[in-house]
Amino acid sequence: MNSDALQIALGALQGLGASTVFVLVLFIGFCVVIGFTKTKKTAGGSAPVVKSLDERITHQPMAYLAPSAPRGPADQLKAPELLEAAPRRS
Repeated sequence: MNSDALQIALGALQGLGASTVFVLVLFIGFCVVIGFTKTKKTAGGSAPVVKSLDERITHQPMAYLAPSAPRGPADQLKAPELLEAAPRRS
């Protein structure tokens, strides 16, 4: 009876170890593949930069905000589109 419990415990430990190693190998492989591809040249640029997932999938260049774009919190109720539409509604 004691040897049966020992065999069960060892089998469970071996199974847990094997599945842990398998998941670890998949994770490390995924990280290596992503690491090799993230610094390729972008779809629209010439400098090697980190590409976004969307750009990798669609192969379209990303549209970035201009340096002069406003920053910080925005009041969405005071958006220019809504302010222009308010006089037309009344």
